[in-house]
Amino acid sequence: MTRPDISSQRADPFAIDSEPDLSSFKPRPAQQTPAVARATIRQVSEENNFPSRSAAPTKPKPKAQRRRITGRNVQINIKAKQETVDHLIAIADRRGWVLGEVLEKALAALEAAERSRA
Repeated sequence: MTRPDISSQRADPFAIDSEPDLSSFKPRPAQQTPAVARATIRQVSEENNFPSRSAAPTKPKPKAQRRRITGRNVQINIKAKQETVDHLIAIADRRGWVLGEVLEKALAALEAAERSRA
């Protein structure tokens, strides 16, 4: 099967001296959709149990600041159970310490317990 020569029918996109004829291109007419009242939309959505996408207004809870200038400037990342993290934060809150201070005291207590056993 031979292909017909269509190169003479196509426009050369790299031709500088010829301007393309765009007169046949016209915008489509805008589609007119009938306006529907918001009350009707709400009624139909409630009848069909469509959930509302608008978020319920919530007040952000202020987060307790734990920052103090302590000279601790090295970060460690560890994985722990949620209960362990909650326990660590509860100890820090009760004593008014930052998390690094709780770690330091816990390590010191662990070492003291090991020395007393030896």
